[in-house]
Amino acid sequence: MPCLLWLHMQAAPKVMEPSESVMVCRECGATNRVSRERLPEAPTCGRCHTGLTPRAPVAITDGNWRVEVDASPLPVLVDFWAPWCGPCRTMAPVLDQLAAETAGRLKIAKLNVDENPEAAARFGVRAIPTFVLLDRGKALEEMRGAISKAALRSRLTPHI
Repeated sequence: MPCLLWLHMQAAPKVMEPSESVMVCRECGATNRVSRERLPEAPTCGRCHTGLTPRAPVAITDGNWRVEVDASPLPVLVDFWAPWCGPCRTMAPVLDQLAAETAGRLKIAKLNVDENPEAAARFGVRAIPTFVLLDRGKALEEMRGAISKAALRSRLTPHI
């Protein structure tokens, strides 16, 4: 009988602590429970050992917005852009550098407004590039136009 009890206890769902987040691995799709304090340490997937915190901007869509932005344990800087936009293209290397430097503290996401008009309309994007910093779906900062890396970092630092 003790063996059955042990199996039952092992199968019982665990209650997630408020300091924990669930992250889905981009490579294998496994769900990983990660302490928020460990996010800056670049945690890896328990199944395939791929890094769970992105070190480069992530392409997002209207379809995956809830998973990538609203449910993210990290604050997310969303870049509303379009491929034909010159200032958007000049910001790309800045965002690449910023993503590498802030991995585990900030997630940078890129949303093509031509292909994903729903999110752009929800945030009232009328000019691109527009950057919106969100934490669990709540807008914290908004910036418009091409700006320097230093100016962008100074606006983001209080939130990360």
